[in-house]
Amino acid sequence: MMPTPAKYRLDGKTILVTGASSGIGRACATGISQLGGRVIATGRDENRLNETIGQLQGDGHSSTVFDLSNIEQVSEWVRGLADKQGQLHGLVHMAGIHLSRPLKVTEQSIVNEIFQINVNSAIGLAKAIRHKKVRGNPCSIVLAASVAGMVGEAGISAYSATKGAIISLTKSLAMELARENIRVNCVSPSIVQTPMTELLNREYTPEQLAAIEARHPLGIGQPEDVAGPVAFLLSDAAKWITGTNLVVDGGYTTQ
Repeated sequence: MMPTPAKYRLDGKTILVTGASSGIGRACATGISQLGGRVIATGRDENRLNETIGQLQGDGHSSTVFDLSNIEQVSEWVRGLADKQGQLHGLVHMAGIHLSRPLKVTEQSIVNEIFQINVNSAIGLAKAIRHKKVRGNPCSIVLAASVAGMVGEAGISAYSATKGAIISLTKSLAMELARENIRVNCVSPSIVQTPMTELLNREYTPEQLAAIEARHPLGIGQPEDVAGPVAFLLSDAAKWITGTNLVVDGGYTTQ
């Protein structure tokens, strides 16, 4: 196997990964470690975070339990991480909530909760990481959007709204933070086989699941299919890319 070209590697970079206890977040943490990066994995479940750390290559990785719904504490928390671990060269924000619920039974409290985790936390993290004592130089932020923020689908209006907000937020943050040598991009996956999407197997009939898969020309994705593009956006190979929504959907949005 040929070695990975240097510009695609993450040697010497410390990356904070949220939602790292499972799914796409865990795959991103693993991929970053394979490319030489040092991972700070965060989530709400200490045991599952420990499992993630056990799967990483290389040394110097760490985990920290934090609930991102505590928005007012985000800046202090991130500052503390930088004080202990050194400046952060990247943020991969994969933590989020998925909600599938018809509008007629969607309570305002649920809408507030999903925006708090999916959108407000992204703003808080970006604000925290841009501090001169926190950010490395250069620095790359990758946020989690979704094809749900690009196309309409019944029953997920609140969730779709949060992901559309992330796509817009990415563009504005990219413009504002470029002067500080911080790039901001997002990825928009379609359905990926994770513990979160395993709920589909219980909520839908085999015929409905087959119809969903048929809408993906390349089939349902795996977490690693998203982790690769995320690692690219973190790397120096993407140093001239900012404000971009990278669609990683198995062809879903081509229809």
